Amino acid sequence: MGGSDLTMRGRHGDAFSTYKRNVLRDYVNFNKDGASEHLLNGVGKDLGNPSWRRSLPHVLVAALSSLLFGYHLGVVNETLESISLDLGFNGNALAEGLVVSTCLGGAFVGSLFSGWIADGVGRRRAFQLCALPMIIGALMSAATNDLWGMLLGRLFVGTGMGLGPPVAALYVAEVSPTSVRGTFGSFTQIATCLGLMGSLFIGIPAKEVANWWRVCFVVSVIPAVALALLMQFCAESPHWLFKRGRAAEAETEFEKILGGVYVKSAMAELSKADRGDEVDTVKLSELLYGRYFRMIFIGSVLFALQQLSGINAVFYFSSSVFKSAGIPSDIANICVGISNLSGSVIAMILMDKLGRKVLLLGSFIGMAVSLGIQVAAASSFVSGSVSSYMSAAGMLLVVLAFSLGAGPVPGLLLSEIFPSRIRAKAMAFCMAVHWVINFFVGLLFLQLLEQLGPKVLYTIFATFCLIGAAFVKRNVVETKGKSLQEIEIALLPQE
Repeated sequence: MGGSDLTMRGRHGDAFSTYKRNVLRDYVNFNKDGASEHLLNGVGKDLGNPSWRRSLPHVLVAALSSLLFGYHLGVVNETLESISLDLGFNGNALAEGLVVSTCLGGAFVGSLFSGWIADGVGRRRAFQLCALPMIIGALMSAATNDLWGMLLGRLFVGTGMGLGPPVAALYVAEVSPTSVRGTFGSFTQIATCLGLMGSLFIGIPAKEVANWWRVCFVVSVIPAVALALLMQFCAESPHWLFKRGRAAEAETEFEKILGGVYVKSAMAELSKADRGDEVDTVKLSELLYGRYFRMIFIGSVLFALQQLSGINAVFYFSSSVFKSAGIPSDIANICVGISNLSGSVIAMILMDKLGRKVLLLGSFIGMAVSLGIQVAAASSFVSGSVSSYMSAAGMLLVVLAFSLGAGPVPGLLLSEIFPSRIRAKAMAFCMAVHWVINFFVGLLFLQLLEQLGPKVLYTIFATFCLIGAAFVKRNVVETKGKSLQEIEIALLPQE
């Protein structure tokens, strides 16, 4: 692969720069003819926007990786009790914790390498590589008779979970027409919700039916196989092909996802943003200091604040809060799922209307207010039954507010603001930050709750939400309605 890559590179070098000159010449002529005043991801104003119908199937297949992600996140929720009984570690809190957190460890590793994989073999192959460990891991977990087999299976699944979301965010941003990029970007969040709810529904019989948890793992193989097979028929990202010097193939893919009329303008847009440094490899040092640092900093802080808002702690802890309000756990899970899904659908509708920044701001402020309700519920001046209902309502509002902005926006926004040259690796780096913080929040939440009590802990989470709102107000740029190339030219400091 390495050798052929180098010869390809050499062969394409001159041809590619000539190609870019020609494309730019066409682009100038194209403008002179008055065919297009303003180009957006291959959108001439006079041509109107490309039909979203062409790119939709490709985006839906990519969203399968998010569906799997959500499913595996929730699959041990209902089944952990019967797994621990069958595999003989019932009552061992450490072992139970490991079944949940081994997945997160694997996800961290997967996300860390996702950028290099997505840049090395392309977005389509990266999806297929993400499906593979999920198939192997799920079957290992389903067939195991001891704790170690389960942990190894969870580790495999975790690597696929880590690889999927950053590649999905990249791919969706790169194949969606500008006019619907926000809406399509929300599909991944909705797919995650559906996966999570699916795993909770499928897990319901686990307490009654012997070995049902094995079925829960086997079921997840179906979407994973579908992802691997269907990706074979999907378009490769034209941005990636262009970056590799495969411009003719990029044109073919643009035709597939936008339609023939838009190909010339889309290629001209790509050439405009391309500074001729695309084929170089990106070093980690470039991400940590240098001209890309500010973007990486914004991305990492956004993902860190998303986790420090306490959302995962809320998810992990929802059942016991509802139990104290006298609501059984299966109904509680359904309520949380519906709240999450409805917020994500509203976000999808508003993403290209209100814009990313407004949703993020509203989301962080809404979460702070909802956490405030929970702090009030934990105070002594509220009576017992009122307190538990307030707490449950506060929790559903936190989930709703989160899914309106803080959930779906960071992944979409980052895949938009990172320049094409570093997009995959920068996403990988920010997702790795997300997994580290997710891991520690999950690990420390129950201990902190015991030591500090809910009032102090929810106040800390609410404070992080307010910091998040202030951070977004100061640092986040609006990307609604702008092509990836326009965003790149506007944001990158000139060398």
